[in-house]
Amino acid sequence: MTFTKRKFLQLDLAQRHKKCAELLRRCYEAKSTDFEHYSTLIEWMHLLPYEHVDWKSLADRYHWHLQRAGLSLKEHNLLPSLRTHDRMAKLAFPDVAIYLDHVRSAYNVGSILRTTEALRIGKVYFSEKTPFIDNEKVQRTAMGAAEIVPSFQGISLASLPRPIIAVDTSDAAIPVAEFVFPPIFTLVFGNEEYGISNDALKEADYLIEIPLFGAKNSLNVACAFAIVADRITAQRQSV
Repeated sequence: MTFTKRKFLQLDLAQRHKKCAELLRRCYEAKSTDFEHYSTLIEWMHLLPYEHVDWKSLADRYHWHLQRAGLSLKEHNLLPSLRTHDRMAKLAFPDVAIYLDHVRSAYNVGSILRTTEALRIGKVYFSEKTPFIDNEKVQRTAMGAAEIVPSFQGISLASLPRPIIAVDTSDAAIPVAEFVFPPIFTLVFGNEEYGISNDALKEADYLIEIPLFGAKNSLNVACAFAIVADRITAQRQSV
């Protein structure tokens, strides 16, 4: 609907904002970047001009008008709805071993389990001093993944699938982006403070690292795992 300036300014302020929101909604649904009419309305209202960056910026502006019009935001969603519920798994767990070498934080373990389940990276093997899936903090952080991911205790690193790939910081390490992961392997992550143990390093066939550019020497082990897991997933999808 096209307004004359006189007619538009006869509306109360809430109604003006509502009309602006309706105009933006039509632009969004049509994926139109013709904001000439809208620009005229906000000029009449003495508002700052709208600079279109992307559809999210338009959605933000739309909700801003709705708020000032006193309308419920929950009833006027422009952006696609996000998935908030679990769903059926798309992949089984491959015969890749993830060995947690003296990882001590139950929260890190829970986070690793959750990433493992989400990306279906492999099966998790726990060293003697790493909190297991029966740990309350592990379960809380894993948010249900501890009951899904195949997890094992009391199995030696030497008995797991080769090659054994250790992830730690070293001048001799291969950058993870340059490493080609084979179909089956064992991935080793170490203690938060001391890294991978000497015993585990003796078993390693490869040493890889995430290149860092800041002052700190390393990342949190759960964060490092997520980065490597993403790299593995990307390589799988490219095959």
